[in-house]
Amino acid sequence: MGRTLANKKEIVAELKSSLKEAQLAFVINYEGLSVAEITELRNRLRPIGGSCKITKNTLMNIAIEGDENWQPMQEFLSDATAFLFVGEEVGAAVKAYKGFQKDTKKTELRGGVMEGQALTMQQVEALGDLPSKDQLYAQIAGAINALATKIAVGVKEVPSGLARGIKAVSEKEN
Repeated sequence: MGRTLANKKEIVAELKSSLKEAQLAFVINYEGLSVAEITELRNRLRPIGGSCKITKNTLMNIAIEGDENWQPMQEFLSDATAFLFVGEEVGAAVKAYKGFQKDTKKTELRGGVMEGQALTMQQVEALGDLPSKDQLYAQIAGAINALATKIAVGVKEVPSGLARGIKAVSEKEN
């Protein structure tokens, strides 16, 4: 038996909610994947705040209708489509998908949408090469720590230099 109108409206509302929370949505062709493999993809995305939804293209079309941020997704809606919604950990989610794709060799990344811009497959994959949020925090903390260390060494060097100068003058007078 087919889906009821109420059921379809519920799915569209759920899609809109997922889109509202997502920073990036990318579209893959999931043809040939088993249920176990799709579950594996979902399990890889879940710890990093991502999700994978499979729905009819017409329902996604209804969900993005009127939302300019997600309108560019229409160009990717064809055939067997799965949608990967990503929160803040964009790079980590793309890496998780690329790892899954490497393991299964069955999916094809069509593209994605981020901040109202359509992204090609290459652009989405490039996002995976970016450092994660934690790595960026570590780099910033390291830079701040290095700066503080240099300042401390410089401040310590002023009195030491002055003391060496006074000592040299006193030795010269003797």
